Amino acid sequence: MIDIRFLRENPDAVRENIKKKFQDSKLPLVDEVLALDVESRKNKTEADNLRASRNKYSKQIGALMGQGKREEAEEMKKLVNQQSEALAAAEAKEAELQEKITKIMMIIPNIIDDSVPIGKDDSENVEVQRYGEPVVPSFPIPYHTDIMERFNGIDLDSARRVAGNGFYYLMGDIARIHSSVISYARDFMIDRGFIYCIPPFMIRSDVVTGVMSFAEMEAMMYKIEGEDLYLIGTSEHSMIGKFIDTIVPEESLPQALTSYSPCFRKEKGAHGIEERGVYRIHQFEKQEMVVVCKPEDSKMWFDKLWQNTVDLFRSLDIPVRTLECCSGDLADLKVKSIDVEAWSPRQGKYFEVGSCSNLGDAQARRLKIRVNGKDGKYLAHTLNNTVVAPPRMLIAFLENNLNEDGSVNIPVALRPYMGGKDKIVPVK
Repeated sequence: MIDIRFLRENPDAVRENIKKKFQDSKLPLVDEVLALDVESRKNKTEADNLRASRNKYSKQIGALMGQGKREEAEEMKKLVNQQSEALAAAEAKEAELQEKITKIMMIIPNIIDDSVPIGKDDSENVEVQRYGEPVVPSFPIPYHTDIMERFNGIDLDSARRVAGNGFYYLMGDIARIHSSVISYARDFMIDRGFIYCIPPFMIRSDVVTGVMSFAEMEAMMYKIEGEDLYLIGTSEHSMIGKFIDTIVPEESLPQALTSYSPCFRKEKGAHGIEERGVYRIHQFEKQEMVVVCKPEDSKMWFDKLWQNTVDLFRSLDIPVRTLECCSGDLADLKVKSIDVEAWSPRQGKYFEVGSCSNLGDAQARRLKIRVNGKDGKYLAHTLNNTVVAPPRMLIAFLENNLNEDGSVNIPVALRPYMGGKDKIVPVK
């Protein structure tokens, strides 16, 4: 959410930003919020005048009573009562106007960084760099669930009977790799100076609306029936929510946190054959990184965050590339975003395994995350990035470490978490 003062002073810049995001239907919102802002400020001036006048007359009542001028005091009381009623009406109107303004401001997209490429959707994202040599082996690579089934490592049929589509049972060596990757990612981030955290897996609605747009919330979140609670779609939501309505001492920044959580997502809509199995599911686990920092440091932290993901995947012998997300692919709160994609030898192409985002002060403004600096209070900047989400990462791991005989190599970095094994061997 952008600052109302910025919109007031730079309406053309806000309109241009909306156009860059190909959301022209939102252009009328700029004039609408400007008109409401004018009305709100006029109403506030009237309320302030009424408040000052009422206070002045209230003091005079005491003086008149002290002078024995009871009749004049009673007349003054009537005037004060009238002003109190008018003030109450003005305050109610102000609350109504502010609610309307806030609702619209939460729909207007954040100002994107100048470096973001302009494009309509993810098909126009721009490749930045490749890391590692993508290899297609001489033998055929089976679909990831077929690889897992050779190890008796997945049971989709039982999960379907228990919970429906979009769920899974992982077992044996496959389940162990899953847990090992999470543990390795945790220690990888701790070694890079991040504080490890396990957050609440449910959050209240004021946190939900503080960390994402209404459209994202509707598409992603599961609501707990009868309670003001939602299951988190990523621990970023809970981790940023940790700072809601707080004043953070400047000397305590940056706050660099890495968190583990299960994640729950609706994942509405039909998906293609490449999104079967454990690619797009309703429940998965994830290691995340979150940073709360000073505004001048957010660009530096953005580059650090996506590089962490690249380094982790390369340490597991998985080639990756980075993609700069274009304007039309950015969620409304984001200033800039880079996706990390892993190489799929079976498909002969890359697919998304993580996303790094700089949200500027948008989440901080919604959640009232302020910093107490030497020159006064200001809004923090927030960033987040996926360290690793194993179900999808498992696809890249298995494909890139598969041998022709069906065994799967365990990279050196992961062996301590796998009981020292250098490979796992299929049972069928």
